Amino acid sequence: MRYLALMLLAPWLIVLGWAYWHYPKTLPRTAARRVFDALALLASVVLSIQAALMVFDAVELPAADEFGPKSGAIWQQVVPALYGYGAFVAVLAVALLVRHVTWRRRPR
Repeated sequence: MRYLALMLLAPWLIVLGWAYWHYPKTLPRTAARRVFDALALLASVVLSIQAALMVFDAVELPAADEFGPKSGAIWQQVVPALYGYGAFVAVLAVALLVRHVTWRRRPR
């Protein structure tokens, strides 16, 4: 159950990774940029998994009440998904800024 949050979020993360890889088309596509993009995507995946797993273990389940002993256990999946998504997007946002500054077209 530890990976359920990431499995449910994976299709959207794949779409975001695809969009990062293909856009913007105005930047030059050099080998160095492709290596940078691949490393950025790899770092975002690794940090996303790490954040989700770390938070999954840290989520406190509520005490038993009239709905049973695991009432509110959905948060053990929701919170890791949010942290995993946040880590993924944060790494890609920083990579977008670095990529834009590094490979933008300079005026002649």
